[in-house]
Amino acid sequence: MVSPKINTFLCAALSIILLISCQKKEHSVGFYYWKTIYKPDTISQKIVQELKSDALFIRVMDIDFTDGGIEPTPISPISFEQTVDQNQELIPVVFINQRIFTELDSLEIRGLAHKMIPFISSKVKQGGKDSFKELQIDCDWTKSSRDKYFYLLEFLQTIPELNDVTVTSTLRLHQVKNIQTNGIPPIKKATLMCYNMGNLRQFGDHNSILNQQDLTTYLSGTLKNYPLQLDIALPLFDWYVAFRDHQYIGISKYIDQADFADKSLFTRNPKTELYILNQDLQKANLKKGDVIRHEFVSKDQLIATAKFLNKELQGKENRIIFYHLAPEVISNYSYADLQEVIATF
Repeated sequence: MVSPKINTFLCAALSIILLISCQKKEHSVGFYYWKTIYKPDTISQKIVQELKSDALFIRVMDIDFTDGGIEPTPISPISFEQTVDQNQELIPVVFINQRIFTELDSLEIRGLAHKMIPFISSKVKQGGKDSFKELQIDCDWTKSSRDKYFYLLEFLQTIPELNDVTVTSTLRLHQVKNIQTNGIPPIKKATLMCYNMGNLRQFGDHNSILNQQDLTTYLSGTLKNYPLQLDIALPLFDWYVAFRDHQYIGISKYIDQADFADKSLFTRNPKTELYILNQDLQKANLKKGDVIRHEFVSKDQLIATAKFLNKELQGKENRIIFYHLAPEVISNYSYADLQEVIATF
């Protein structure tokens, strides 16, 4: 017979074990900042503080050819009107258009790398930081650009100024699924971009930002064996996709949800989420009969995505990064919404 003291001790120990096993993993939280001027608003600052976000991934520039140019050039570099909060790590992100690799040889790629570093460092200092611990390169590489892009990643890691910097890369769904074709980037860590997975230009009422079926098709059974440490990027944005005669004509920046509420302006197709324009809309350069598809990501979709990824990643700890930090985006989600998504992992 077990004595009362031992029984009490065993119950207490069991309670502690159960408590520990039920605790959720602590995930670092980050945000992308994808504007050309850094001037955080009150709404964005509040959600960053509430979520205790410790990292801000700031796009410092694009690299592409200018019209008629043959030299890779910084495009739309960021300028800082404010410095980054002292409690947040500034992680510079450079977007590189894969088409530049069609024109560069290995010597020119090394030259590009050497030009990038002082430019990035100067932007980081403008942002109020003396140094950076991670440099992220964003490129939608394919089989034709893979080898040269991977060479750039390898060479960046040999530059003395980056000795204490972790070079990372973004990773798109097709790059994970088709490893034999796309290869594995020569780095230790990447950020899996769980958005922009559908055909934006295809007419219809599908969601090209986030689609659970596409997510399953691309990632089911592949993530657990992927050899890189992965951060997870989730979408917090929406857009209005315009079509004329069933042909894609662009994303409109001059339409919002309030326009759809005007019945004289738009008629919703009762069978779909498409909206038909009843008259010319000069502010958006649209014509009567044009069709708009409003794509957005709900909290429930984010939670479903988190559940799927958590299962595929088998409980591995990952940083969760939301794209992106802007008042018109963040205001669509509460602290409780985002906290629930994070807690799902």
